[in-house]
Amino acid sequence: MKKAFWFRRDLRVYGNEALIAAVEQGARDALFLYCEQQWQQHGVAEIQLDLLKRRVLELGGMLSEFGIRLHIIDAKDFEQVPDTLSKFCDSHNITSLYANKEYEVNELKRDAACSERIQLTLFDGDVIAKPGTVLTGSGDMFKVFTPFKKAWLKQHSQQHFSFVQWPLDKQHPRQFTAPDFFSISESSHKWPVDDEAIVAIVNRFISDKLVEYQEYRDFPAIKGTSGLSPYLALGIVSAKQLLAQVQLHFPEVLENPSKAEFCWVNEIIWREFYRHLIVAYPKLCMGVNFNEKYDAVAWREDDSQFKAWCQGKTGYPIVDAAMRQLNKTGWMHNRLRMIVASFLTKHLLIDWRKGERFFMEKLIDGDLASNNGGWQWAASTGCDAQPYFRVFNPITQSEKFDPDGTFIRTYVPELKDVPAKHIHFPHDYLAAFGGEYVAPLVEHKAARARALDAFKV
Repeated sequence: MKKAFWFRRDLRVYGNEALIAAVEQGARDALFLYCEQQWQQHGVAEIQLDLLKRRVLELGGMLSEFGIRLHIIDAKDFEQVPDTLSKFCDSHNITSLYANKEYEVNELKRDAACSERIQLTLFDGDVIAKPGTVLTGSGDMFKVFTPFKKAWLKQHSQQHFSFVQWPLDKQHPRQFTAPDFFSISESSHKWPVDDEAIVAIVNRFISDKLVEYQEYRDFPAIKGTSGLSPYLALGIVSAKQLLAQVQLHFPEVLENPSKAEFCWVNEIIWREFYRHLIVAYPKLCMGVNFNEKYDAVAWREDDSQFKAWCQGKTGYPIVDAAMRQLNKTGWMHNRLRMIVASFLTKHLLIDWRKGERFFMEKLIDGDLASNNGGWQWAASTGCDAQPYFRVFNPITQSEKFDPDGTFIRTYVPELKDVPAKHIHFPHDYLAAFGGEYVAPLVEHKAARARALDAFKV
């Protein structure tokens, strides 16, 4: 009775409790099902697929050193997975598979179909608190983040996380060859995939930047964020792993939420919140407003303005710089994600679902739960979202978070010579002194008034 491990978005060896359990039960085979057609249907970004493939190749080499063989199998889409998996297991005399859960609707259906063919032992390796364990006094899922956080902290504040010991030693030469269909574009080359480099990134952030994160995280011209989101999205690192590392430096971090070092941990709890939500409310995986009363909002259909937003040609420099950063690098600073999402849904009054899809098609750290949660927060349609009458002013946001225009000049080079006091909305300056820049799509006050009227329904 052979056992094997099924990799999904948990592309790590160390800190992978499900993999360790499988290995301890004698598993020496692992598999990764490559479902490119399915991921394309889900709008997964090419740059993220490239990062995924590069990491899978790295994983295959790492596992080979421990005597574990990684099989990369072309499964096309989730509909083909049960048959593909069954044939593989039959040919290798495998009777049981270990894996980490994926919580999205299509993935749950896939696993249900697979479990009819072969025994699946599933772990909750993508979260710290298992979905369904952080609940209100009446046993319901929280609909507001702050009480969720308090309940989450009540469960974990006295807990010190540690790594489960990897049970094998390296005794074999590294040897792994990818199948022909597994081609790499290297579009994600700026993101290293080897553990040594990733561990260095984690340690450098926690030791050098974590305490200052609260102060600098909102300024896109400063490298004040962790840069770990692509690795979290693919499970190359886990939330529990990261929290264990934070506790090595700050043992009481969960007991002191008012301290600066907790600010980044708070973002990890937001990540947990959004994951728990898609389990409690599967409709969130299917493009549905969490708050049904906003189904009555009449979104505008304006393809030209949506295209201008996508291309970074709205006439608002901070919005345009952010969108160009996304198109050029596959990543966007979190403060900018809020600004551009507010601009699309409130200034242009275009359906948040179009922005959510575009982000998934571009982001190297695309993640359904967090992406959906962020977009519905900005659009005021979500769980614990910003109120509908809160409309980010892109000019004042720019003045506050990119005061000298350093970030804007990086991605909107046509404004490189505009003085700092004019760069946040340079149209009058350019009219007087010359220069070319796209005219603003809307006027802020008028757009805000239109949004308030639309949302009052």
